[in-house]
Amino acid sequence: VQLQASGGGLVQTGGSLRISCVASGGTFSTYAMGWFRQAPGKEREFVAAISQRNQNTLYANSVKGRFTISRDNAKDTLYLEMNNLKPEDTAVYYCAAQRRSDAIVIAIPQPYSDWGQGTLVTVSS
Repeated sequence: VQLQASGGGLVQTGGSLRISCVASGGTFSTYAMGWFRQAPGKEREFVAAISQRNQNTLYANSVKGRFTISRDNAKDTLYLEMNNLKPEDTAVYYCAAQRRSDAIVIAIPQPYSDWGQGTLVTVSS
């Protein structure tokens, strides 16, 4: 499946932003989806994941309570709603897809087979 992330931008500390990821070329509802991010000079890290039909979600401790992952299978779209943004949230955000037949969500990048190109989120202090 091909993934196209969008919606990144510049936001002030405490602000909100919603980024999206549109899938094409596959049956979106058969994929578990995840968001990862990579800040300059740092390794890619897990942000959030969601199972195929919204049965399960998983969040990194650093974003729990501030970020919400969701999906609309009718629109083949994954979302990440980000609130109370902090400068340390500045990163390129990547969406990723993993075809599964169960509702397990995974917080490591290796099982994800397809990746979007990333969208830059910059939080100013």
